[in-house]
Amino acid sequence: MAQEIERKFLVKGDFKPFVKKSTRITQGYLSSVPERTVRVRLKGEKGFLTIKGIGNESGASRYEWEQEIDPADVKNLLKICEAGVIDKTRHLVEAGKHIYEVDEFYGENQGLIVAEVELASEDEAFDKPDWLGEEVTGDVKYYNSMLMKNPYTKW
Repeated sequence: MAQEIERKFLVKGDFKPFVKKSTRITQGYLSSVPERTVRVRLKGEKGFLTIKGIGNESGASRYEWEQEIDPADVKNLLKICEAGVIDKTRHLVEAGKHIYEVDEFYGENQGLIVAEVELASEDEAFDKPDWLGEEVTGDVKYYNSMLMKNPYTKW
């Protein structure tokens, strides 16, 4: 089983001068129940199917399985997904020995920018750039599967 360990933060400052790469992402959810979210995603020109399990007590660790699939299949699966689509640009930003994935949201989540850093263990030390804001690891309202149901602009 693949285990995903990540910490999530709001972004409060200008991270864009440090961006190494940006990719547009469109994703929908076939299942958004916490015990098993099933997501389809177009990431640039590539398609992916991802299954995630429920997070642990801290919210930093959970099971994740991902497989690349045909982008045409993603486009067809998006038609049968639950209501709400996530539209964002993912920016990659290096900080020390880690890479932050900074997601800038559009549509009903316009104005929300979050950064995630993947770690080898929950207690691994990592650099925190000045543009990082409040930590929201484990706060379910910031999960993409929840942002499609309760978008940021409606908070």
